[in-house]
Amino acid sequence: MSEFKISSPMGKEMFSYMPAYYENSRVIRADLNAKGAELDGLYQALNETLDQFFVRTATWGLDRWEMELGIATEPGKPIEQRRAVVESKLRGAGKFSGRLVKNVAEAYNGGTVDVTFQPAEWSFTVKFIDTIGIPPNLDDLKMVIEEIKPAHLKVEYEFSYLLIRDIHGVMTLNQMEQTPLSKFAGGGPVGQQYT
Repeated sequence: MSEFKISSPMGKEMFSYMPAYYENSRVIRADLNAKGAELDGLYQALNETLDQFFVRTATWGLDRWEMELGIATEPGKPIEQRRAVVESKLRGAGKFSGRLVKNVAEAYNGGTVDVTFQPAEWSFTVKFIDTIGIPPNLDDLKMVIEEIKPAHLKVEYEFSYLLIRDIHGVMTLNQMEQTPLSKFAGGGPVGQQYT
């Protein structure tokens, strides 16, 4: 058997279709490895291009999504947050309702959100159920909700925090030291309010 190994996945596949008398040919193995490497690169480029057509898998194509939706491109922002902005903008079209706010907020947060209306106060509350602490891209969410809500409604945000009952006898001291202060009740930035 020839010592030259085919490293390309497509080269190996093409070699499997060759007649048995090429089994020991280093020339054929080298040829199919080179051709296979080119095909591997082509398939990878095709798959990466296909990923750009879907918000949840887009990377370098997010710029196009943001441009189409009129969103300012911020290359320094984490890609997951940029995807959340695009997805919520896509979800945010239509008649204003609790379901619309819930869909938009869950696109940003990635967890469960509860929306309750207080008609007497002309307001509604967005409560983050699954997220502990303040979501990292809350400012983006606030901007989108301001865009979709009627001007006469006030919006308030309610967060969940870790309480003593959540950590006492449950978390070790090491786990508590690894948990950011912003996840604990009263551990947020001093003087900062979210309404």
